[in-house]
Amino acid sequence: MKIVSIATSRKKGTIKKCVDQAELIENHGIKDDAHAGDWHRQLSFLSAESIEQVSTEAFRLNFGDFAENVATTGIDWKSLPIGQRVSLGEDALVEITQSGKECHKKCAIYYRTGDCIMPREGVFAKVLKGGIIRVGDSIALLN
Repeated sequence: MKIVSIATSRKKGTIKKCVDQAELIENHGIKDDAHAGDWHRQLSFLSAESIEQVSTEAFRLNFGDFAENVATTGIDWKSLPIGQRVSLGEDALVEITQSGKECHKKCAIYYRTGDCIMPREGVFAKVLKGGIIRVGDSIALLN
């Protein structure tokens, strides 16, 4: 289980740009990300396998296209229970707070991809302990 992509954006509802590393801030989210703040959806996760599954030869999808902050391999995020704690890299710790979401309007992501898997496949978390996360970092599910 590892991080294969980290992505951020300055505006909600837009495709995120990939970065090599990001700073997670306790009870806030990724520094300078539009979704960071004092709420329960500070960080979003999506599996690389889910992204790959909806990608086609004719229409190649990229990490960040679904506005996920962190894409991973080896974890079926939607099967994790609310309250599951997850360590990211050497220092960061998050807790799953929501599985899926309701989209109230079609955003730039929907118009770019023709569908958005985040409402069905993504999960959201709150940052319990900050730290630097990097592409390639390992992930561990904690009790």
